[in-house]
Amino acid sequence: MRIRKFAAIDIGSNAIRLLVQNVIEIPGEPARFFKNALVRVPVRLGEDSFGPGRISSQNIERIVKTMKAFALLMEVGGVEQFQACATSALREASNGKEVLEQIYRESGISVDLIDGSLEAQIIASTDLKTLIQQDETYLYVDVGGGSTEFTLFTQGSVHDSQSFKIGTVRLLNGQVSENDWKGLETWIRDKTGDFTNLSIIGSGGNINKLYKMSGRKPGQPLSYFWLNEQYKILNHMSYEQRVRDLGLNPDRADVIIPAARIFVLAAKWSKAKRIHVPQIGLADGIIRKLYEKQSDQSGN
Repeated sequence: MRIRKFAAIDIGSNAIRLLVQNVIEIPGEPARFFKNALVRVPVRLGEDSFGPGRISSQNIERIVKTMKAFALLMEVGGVEQFQACATSALREASNGKEVLEQIYRESGISVDLIDGSLEAQIIASTDLKTLIQQDETYLYVDVGGGSTEFTLFTQGSVHDSQSFKIGTVRLLNGQVSENDWKGLETWIRDKTGDFTNLSIIGSGGNINKLYKMSGRKPGQPLSYFWLNEQYKILNHMSYEQRVRDLGLNPDRADVIIPAARIFVLAAKWSKAKRIHVPQIGLADGIIRKLYEKQSDQSGN
């Protein structure tokens, strides 16, 4: 048996995450991936990018310090290979390229900008196949701060996918119009209308938190009824109550409401009654593709 370490950095609109996974190699068996460590730093880049349109000097300093820390953590942790990706916040910022150049100069980490389509493809490369049944249909919903990625799986493969600029930070800042919602509703109803007994697969920190709050056993899906009622309860609580009474982190207590709204509406428009939460996201997919690429190059 051989144990290797791979890592992924996900620079999102609401936070920057470092995921380190152990990759277990046993001759004659598929590689197995297990979480070794997850570090999340709440740098809300979306408030800069989707508002003024530029990443502020204060947040640039925070990003650079975070990436320096991640570089050190990976070095002392024995990470063999890693990849860093950034999504909508840095992609849309007018000074996004300059920020990435500064990150590289000061931390040595090169960051790839990826669009919503590629993000959906990366996520689809994860262990979702262990959840997806050939005879069922699923709408994968990955809610981020700047956008939400939707992927429709049927007969075990991707049927369609689309990225919408409807994310938690945009919603908090009032940057999502009724036309944006109408476009999403039309797409979901059009793509899912021919399928019955459809389920949602939810991804992102907010749905993961909601799942923990539900007390469900691992593998047991959330119901649309529970999620809708929880959304109403959270929406009627003040920000202070969500922090004080529910113990939510300050940077989670606000975005969890718009995230829950997106999931509730996606379930309503697709007529989904169940929401599976496998806690798999972009960073998992990055590591999987990185490992597969390395294995192909080495001939393993």
